Amino acid sequence: MSFITIENISKTFVTGRRLRHFFLPGGSKKLTRVTALENVSLAIGQGECFGLIGPNGAGKTTLLKILATLVLPDAGSVTMDGLNLQQDREIRKRIGLVTSEERSFYWRLTGRQNLEFFAALHHLSPRNVSQKIQELCGNLEIENPDRPFQEYSTGLKQRFALARALLHDPPILLLDEPTKGLDRLSAEKFRQMIQRVVRERRKTVIYATHFIQEISSLFDNVAHLRRGRLVAKGPWSQISKEAFC
Repeated sequence: MSFITIENISKTFVTGRRLRHFFLPGGSKKLTRVTALENVSLAIGQGECFGLIGPNGAGKTTLLKILATLVLPDAGSVTMDGLNLQQDREIRKRIGLVTSEERSFYWRLTGRQNLEFFAALHHLSPRNVSQKIQELCGNLEIENPDRPFQEYSTGLKQRFALARALLHDPPILLLDEPTKGLDRLSAEKFRQMIQRVVRERRKTVIYATHFIQEISSLFDNVAHLRRGRLVAKGPWSQISKEAFC
């Protein structure tokens, strides 16, 4: 039985002029409908590191936002750890989200203070938070968590993003191009950390990327999205690399 089941998910966004123009004569003609996802179905096993591959605009981020209950699909259903999307509060307790454009940290606070703040949002016991942060910083090789967040390199900020996602020990991690903007060495270091998290903590990971070089070392199975449609899925060894060009 699949740990995460995605069935016929579709999502269309309406773009165009500002909302006030919509109510003017002919305003609706200025709007454009963009199909982000069209009948996407996937099954992901528990403890699996699953890759979402595709170019920019393929629908990867939209799918992750739906799984994170940040965006509602137009059609289809999702089951995660026995829960459906209508049980959004319970789902959010079971996921950790990491993106490549992390803007929700407070830059004037230290790294540790940021983690303490987000731990409080998860209602974690203050008695255990200090030990938890110390453990995460050690595992993710964050040597000095007491500097102002704005002083950290991009690579360290991404490690803090991963630490924040792991604070409440969720069984599911959603990673949206987490190595984007990192140099080659930092990106490789981050991928090694993900591998260690999957192996040691038995997390189920859905990792979106458009870097083909990340596929072979990380993922058990992959799905290729192109313009919102599922082009191919399965073990990387069984999928033609030409499909990803």
